[in-house]
Amino acid sequence: MAEVALRAVEDSDLDALFDQMRDPESVRMAAFTAEDPDDRAAFDAHMAKVRSAHDVALRAVTRDGALVGSISSFVVEGDTEITYWIDRAVWGQGVAGRALALFLDEVRTRPLHARAAGDNAGSLRVLRRAGFAVVGTETSYAPARGTEIEETVLRLD
Repeated sequence: MAEVALRAVEDSDLDALFDQMRDPESVRMAAFTAEDPDDRAAFDAHMAKVRSAHDVALRAVTRDGALVGSISSFVVEGDTEITYWIDRAVWGQGVAGRALALFLDEVRTRPLHARAAGDNAGSLRVLRRAGFAVVGTETSYAPARGTEIEETVLRLD
């Protein structure tokens, strides 16, 4: 079984993370993405802001030492939310679930919130297996799809 681990995001990770976050199928599944996933300047500005924010925990996700994504928590309107992005090349291999379990051991804030496109069955399955419960849905604009879609809202107590 492959070893999944978390570590600090390094400058040398940014090119790979940028590439992962602009993969067309990944962007479509995530739905709630940057307005223009190909805008490197916007990505760099966002990452600089996130990496220096005191209320953000950002980690690189590795599989057998190779970078395969990122996971983070951040505060929005007083609620701590999590988000993750896993390279499509390793979808379905347990990486997201293991990374989330490791992250939940590290970030002890509860309740913790998460959101996913209502049709993103894989991400919803990962969140539910980690103990998140669906607490509602919202209709929100999804930049990656250019329309409003249903977003599932989850919570871990």
